[in-house]
Amino acid sequence: MIRVLLVDDQPLIRSGFRALLDLEDDIEVVAEAADGKQGLELARRHLPDIALVDIQMPVMDGIEATWQIAADPALAGVHVVVLTNYGLDEYVYDALRAGAAGFLVKDIVPEDFLHAVRVAARGDALLAPSITRKLIDRYVSRPRDTGTGAGTGTALAELTDREREAVVLVAHGLSNDEIAGRMVITPMTAKTHINRAMAKLHARDRAQLVVLAYESGLVAPRGS
Repeated sequence: MIRVLLVDDQPLIRSGFRALLDLEDDIEVVAEAADGKQGLELARRHLPDIALVDIQMPVMDGIEATWQIAADPALAGVHVVVLTNYGLDEYVYDALRAGAAGFLVKDIVPEDFLHAVRVAARGDALLAPSITRKLIDRYVSRPRDTGTGAGTGTALAELTDREREAVVLVAHGLSNDEIAGRMVITPMTAKTHINRAMAKLHARDRAQLVVLAYESGLVAPRGS
């Protein structure tokens, strides 16, 4: 059973998502929250598999809630998926940096929404290669915060050559199958390299791995 927490300040949005989820035999909505602070409290109480979190909310916004969930070892099994009205915007980038596993646009069709919940529950990032490339092109070329990549740079030295190669390909937006083809290995081996790199770099998921690869300087944005 996939356990879901809904965090959105709009009751109509929450009820719409809940109506869809309640129809599924393998999904259970365990709680609802109207702001990030309440969502964080309910995440700690219920330990859901998925937290669907709106970005813009009163009291505590979705970005801060994502940061706090990602920073809490007791919530390591909670996969945050941020909800947005606007697609790949500045807030989405900040949420991915904070540790979100991916994002969904609120006008998503029901079938894709349900598929996304199941994908996130498996621990896979909700970032298709095309979305990863947009993320790269639009945001990671921004000036980096001083010191942001220092710790990551040290961790990069712990990567094997194959793990480093896999991280670079992930950062270029390639899927596991595409990475396997480039590295002449099986998709399972590619996934193993990526998972080991995430562990060494303390990245919660593939989305954060992309951000870390660019912020550390391992990969340079196009045109730089």
